[in-house]
Amino acid sequence: MDSPLASRCTSPGAAFRRNANVGASMRRMPSPSPTPAECVPRLITISAIERAVTACSACPRLTKYCGEVARTKRRAFADQDYWGRPVPGFGDPQASLLIVGLAPAAHGGNRTGRVFTGDRSGDFLYAGLHRAGFANQPTSVARGDGLKLSGVYITASACCAPPANKPTPVELARCRPFLQRTLELLAPTLRVILTLGGIAHDQLLTTLGAARRDFPFGHGVRYQLHGSPYILLGCYHVSQQNTFTGRLTPAMFDAVMELAKPAMSRENKT
Repeated sequence: MDSPLASRCTSPGAAFRRNANVGASMRRMPSPSPTPAECVPRLITISAIERAVTACSACPRLTKYCGEVARTKRRAFADQDYWGRPVPGFGDPQASLLIVGLAPAAHGGNRTGRVFTGDRSGDFLYAGLHRAGFANQPTSVARGDGLKLSGVYITASACCAPPANKPTPVELARCRPFLQRTLELLAPTLRVILTLGGIAHDQLLTTLGAARRDFPFGHGVRYQLHGSPYILLGCYHVSQQNTFTGRLTPAMFDAVMELAKPAMSRENKT
């Protein structure tokens, strides 16, 4: 069972309390909330991490931006209710492959509430995972669409959609405990980590305490991390800037997935 402090991280209302003696017209006043660094290490399940991510408000700039995007919306999605808050990881809690991306898209994950869902990046990623046998369907449109992953868990370096897709170093550092704890809880089955893009690659190395100069990012790189059981693979990010220009093709992604499979010790086919 998660600790009392940990439970404060997993409740969306945990940051607020109401003084019963001041009347109904008084606004809710914020009470001190534990930071991710304080509470996340106490979480003992992947689902608890997912709840804690959703409840997090550690980065005011990102909290404000996600909410504004959810209110103003994109015209094509004007009739939809946006998620508008941090987006948790998704997939198999006994994964042998962890995929680490950059951050949710403003009108993708920030709209649908699921990482790499509802945008072209997700279209590319999940189609590739389906070809590799790790997803039961090639599309990811919305939560509840029937998508299931086997042997794979997906998370992000920053769990909130950032303006211009650029989280600051401070925001990445605040989010790092979620990645750290995810790695720890997946450790019994985890064998391979795939980073999508240079920022995710650097965030992963920093989280593991590895020197970035020793493991430079590149598409198709494969490293055995010193003092770690994990194989680290690099792949260009699945963003439109890469997939629409041919910098990253389905065949290139498939080749990286083929590098991952030999190191995955158990059968993960759907």
